[in-house]
Amino acid sequence: MKILVTGGAGYIGSHVIRQLIAAGHETVAVDDLTNGIQKRIGDTPLVKLDLASPEATDSLIKAFKEYSIDGVIHLAARKAVGESVERPEYYYQQNINSVTNLLLAMREAKVMNMVFSSSAATYGSPDVDQVNEDYLARPINPYGETKLVGEWMMADAAKAWGLKVVSLRYFNVAGAGFDDLADTSIANLIPIAFNAIKNNKPIQVFGTDWPTPDGSCVRDYIHVLDLADAHITALDYLDQDVREHSVFNVGTGKGSSVLAVIDTIHKVIGKDFDVDLVDRRAGDPAALSADVSRIEKALGWKAKHDLTDIVSSHYRASSN
Repeated sequence: MKILVTGGAGYIGSHVIRQLIAAGHETVAVDDLTNGIQKRIGDTPLVKLDLASPEATDSLIKAFKEYSIDGVIHLAARKAVGESVERPEYYYQQNINSVTNLLLAMREAKVMNMVFSSSAATYGSPDVDQVNEDYLARPINPYGETKLVGEWMMADAAKAWGLKVVSLRYFNVAGAGFDDLADTSIANLIPIAFNAIKNNKPIQVFGTDWPTPDGSCVRDYIHVLDLADAHITALDYLDQDVREHSVFNVGTGKGSSVLAVIDTIHKVIGKDFDVDLVDRRAGDPAALSADVSRIEKALGWKAKHDLTDIVSSHYRASSN
């Protein structure tokens, strides 16, 4: 298949493109290069485009026809939770307009296959430690809200004109599948921790009195290479005549505490560093991991990498 990947030059997108090519697909990237890095996609054609812009629909229709696109993996989005709280209008403008323009173009060009990058942020702060896809989604920030609205838009398009879609709700993505594809952002625990060590600053732990085994927050960490493979499996799923589900969690089904992550980092790098135990952050759930039984049963997909693999691969790639 010929697959157009939005956000293709980004951290996740570049992994998805590389795995698509390895699986025998042809790829085209769409990226405005605000955060993406073009050299990560090699020879894959790049359409430089702000998907939220007024001209995006016409540009996408042209790209769909020029490259004979069969399907789309939509990753492009603004995704900093804190910024979304400070700039909600911008997040709605960027993330919702992007989906709108993309769906308009797909309908016009008769591109019927879509894998949508959603998020566990759609769940908000659930009152269960392990959440399944039937749990009532109640986002607590504009970023999560835009992802949930995106899912609604995809579902409506499926009813209206037959779009075949899978939405993947990511949990905590980390690691590197290739040494040249490190996560260059400093927005999640593992990159934040390594950045603190690099700058001889303490790693902050927000609360050690949570109702968890060691008192620190527990999250489900998924290796970016496993996540990329989940997208390819989802594309295959779209070829099935009967698809019972359209929304899937992507995680390991196992939670790791902040202190366990820090202990793993210590073991991987083999040297001491400072840790600063500070007060809880407002809005943090004590524990959140994915119930992955649906994706395992329906798609036959299961994560292959553990926390040590994630930390080791990030360390190796970020050291290059």
